[in-house]
Order: sequence, then structure tokens, then C-alpha cells
Amino acid sequence: MLIRGGDGFPEKRALVGVLVACSAALLLAAGCSSSEAAQEEGAEAPATQPNIVFVIADDLDYASAQKMPAIGSLLAEEGTSFENAFVSHSLCCPSRSTILTGLYAHNSGIKGNKPPDGGFQKFYDEGLEEDTIAARLQEGGYQTAFFGKYLNGYPGDEEPSYVPPGWDEWYGKENEQKLYDYQINENGEVVSYGSETEDFFTDVLSGQATDFVRRAAPEEQPFFMYVAPTAPHGPATPAERYQDAPVEEEAPRPPSFNEEDVSDKPSWRRDTEPLSKEEISEIDTYHQKRLRSMLAVDEMVASLVEELEAAGELDNTYMVFTSDNGWFAGQHRIKEGKDRPYEESARVPLFVRRPGVPVGATVDKLVLNTDFAPTFAELAGSGFSADGRSLTPLLRGEAPPWRSAILLEGFVGKKDHVYGAVRTETHKYVEYGNREEELYDLTNDPYELENVYETSAPSLVENLQARLDALRDCEGDDCREAEDAP
Repeated sequence: MLIRGGDGFPEKRALVGVLVACSAALLLAAGCSSSEAAQEEGAEAPATQPNIVFVIADDLDYASAQKMPAIGSLLAEEGTSFENAFVSHSLCCPSRSTILTGLYAHNSGIKGNKPPDGGFQKFYDEGLEEDTIAARLQEGGYQTAFFGKYLNGYPGDEEPSYVPPGWDEWYGKENEQKLYDYQINENGEVVSYGSETEDFFTDVLSGQATDFVRRAAPEEQPFFMYVAPTAPHGPATPAERYQDAPVEEEAPRPPSFNEEDVSDKPSWRRDTEPLSKEEISEIDTYHQKRLRSMLAVDEMVASLVEELEAAGELDNTYMVFTSDNGWFAGQHRIKEGKDRPYEESARVPLFVRRPGVPVGATVDKLVLNTDFAPTFAELAGSGFSADGRSLTPLLRGEAPPWRSAILLEGFVGKKDHVYGAVRTETHKYVEYGNREEELYDLTNDPYELENVYETSAPSLVENLQARLDALRDCEGDDCREAEDAP
């Protein structure tokens, strides 16, 4: 085991810091406005195999992602934003397992963050590491590199120096959420970082990722990077330089915030009291911490763009930014958390940039984390057996026939928390393990305030129930057929 301070990479932070520092106060105070319509398409995409840089934040909600200056200006405005991107199981390990395998949680078997139903150890024991998108791309000639948070509980019962198959370079973080005093398995050698300023994890991660670009770019091989910072997951520690950065004073106050009437909600919500002034103050304070913790991630994204451009690889690189799940900040009287079927938990940000991807465009189609693996495989010129589908037609600005429903599922907790749900373009229907049900008309009630299960037409309810039944146990082609059903 090595013990050392973080590299810091100050030269890579300097230029980006100017960008973030100059724009943070204005943009974070007011919020970045999203692009409205496709302005123009970029240049024709090169014929060579593209690089793929996949950046996944931890517990980042859709609304907070819109307030990041570099992510907004360098990815959203220079690429395409997906307005209806979701994760099927809105919990860290199941979601990340789905991203790596393209499988719904009911097929991967990763249904929680820890054994026996989930976590790294179950992913390892089930042999899922042998057929991840990384393994497939590596077989196809890609240089593959992993940076950051892998799966909850890593390295489990394995040696601390364990490197999963499929990765040419590995920088897997242990001590999952600590941003100081943590360890990184750096290509089979465990390195300990301390509590100095330069040890701040997001900065160390940024330095390792940009260094890989610098080294990999001159090679003839294309590369695939999976970059996984732990922000804004709790404790949501900001970099020292951003501890007092100006951000929104209040968490968003949509109509669902501290929902006034929960009498039509299932029992796990119906029996709750409104949030107190003290609880709302705590929500606001934590929201500020989360935004500040994301500023170093925002800076890291800018560093990657800068390094790719300097290496002459930006025009041949797909940059993808998303999150493993959303986050509650007082909506539906939920002070904090995830792993629920409501929009705040299941909906995530998704931005994709590359020449050939429409610039400043928004896509309203339903997309899911089952889609990442088959998308990356198709971009690389290979196939991948999955429950999802490739997003490449949407990335080209096309309007192909598309799914009309997705499955949302949750397996953790008591019966009143376990659920299966079908989310269509217009409705969301939820069945809980204790047989309670919810139905929302998302067209007229996007904030899910009025449960209309009891008053909706029986034909609508029966249709949604049938679609949920078809999806909850589907596999492969059957999933796509069920998602596409009328």
C-alpha cells in the first residue's frame, strides 16, 4: 500500500477555475436556463470509432444539474439534452449495475446496495462483471479506464487490490463517500490519500481522468472512460475553494414541495406530518452544500473538455453526463432520499455532446439507464444483448418509432415501500407490495399531486396494469416489445 498526497493537478484546474469562478455567482444564483430547440446540427461525425467519456454523478437531481455552469455551457448548450431520462431502480448499486449491463434490476438480480440482494459482492458472485459494456468494448479494441465510485461495498470479500475484468486502467475508490482520508485502488496498488487540500477526492479524480486522456489520445486505439465522482452524495463536502460559493439559498419550491394534501397518497406518505420550519431550513442548508459540492465536478467536466480539445480528440468523442438517480428535497413531504417511484427520484439529467449530435436540442422521448450499454456498443460498432435499446437514432436528431412506456421498480424495504410502476408519456401507475396503488395523469398533473386511481376509467387502469405485468418480468426483446405496446 502506498500513502501519498493527492496530485492536485493545479495546472489543469487553473484555466477551468477562471471559467467557473466568473460564472458561478450569476448562474448558481439564478439557475441556468435550458436550451429550447435544436439550433443546428454539428459537422458530420468522423467514420472512425469514437471515444466515449461517460461521467456519472451520485444522487444528482435533474433540477440541480441545470445550475452547473460548465455542464450547462459545454455539454447542454453544445449538445443534446434528454428531458425525459430515467433510471429504472433509483438506488445507487442497482442503477449502476443496470448501466454496466443494460439489464433491468429484476434481470441483473442487483436489487439493493448490499448483500444478499445487491452490492458489489453479489454483482461479482453472479459473474456479471464478465459481460459488462467495458468488457465488450475492450474485446472490440477499446482502451477502457475506470475512475471513482464503482459499486457499493467494493471490494467486498475480494482483495483490496482487486481489479474487475474489462478495464485496462483502474482507479476504483474505496471508503465510498469520504472525500478525504480514503483509498484508491490504482491498477492493483492501493493508495491512501489524506486530509490535505490536494487530497480532495474530486480533484484527484479529475487529475487522474485528464492524465489518462493525455496519455491515451496519441494511441491509435479509441478509448472508453467511466468517470464516477461521489458528489453530491452525502456528506456533500465541497472543495475548500467553494465552501462559501454563492448558490441558491432555497431548495426548489415546486407545487409538490411540502405537499399540502397527502390524503390520497399511499400509507407510507399519508401518515406523515407536514415539514416543520426547522426541517425546511435543514433542507435548504443541505441543498446549498450539494450545489457547492458539485462545483468541483463541474470544473472536472470543463477540464476533460479542455484536455480532449488540446489532444485533438474532442471532435471524435461522445461526452455523456448523467446521474445514478435523482433526489428528494422536500417534495411530497420527503425531506431527503431516493428509491421511490416519484419523478424527483427516478428522473435524471442526461446531456450528450459530439459533432453530429444536434446542438442545443432537447429530446422528449422516454430514455432509460438500460439504454447506455447498447448505445455505447453500437457507437463502437458492435452489438450488446440488453433489455434497453440504442439511443443512436436520437443522437442523430432522428425521430424513429420509440417506446411509449418504461418500468420503474423498487425492491428495498417493507412491503409498503417495494413497488413496480409503469411510466408512460402521459401517466404513471404504481403498485406497492402491500397492494396499495397510485395513478397520476402527468399531462395535467406533472407534479403528481392527485392520485386518480379511484376515479379513472377502468379501461385506462386495466391497460396500465397489463403493461406493468408485461414489463415487471420481461427480458431482452420482450422488454422492448412491452415498452412499445399501444
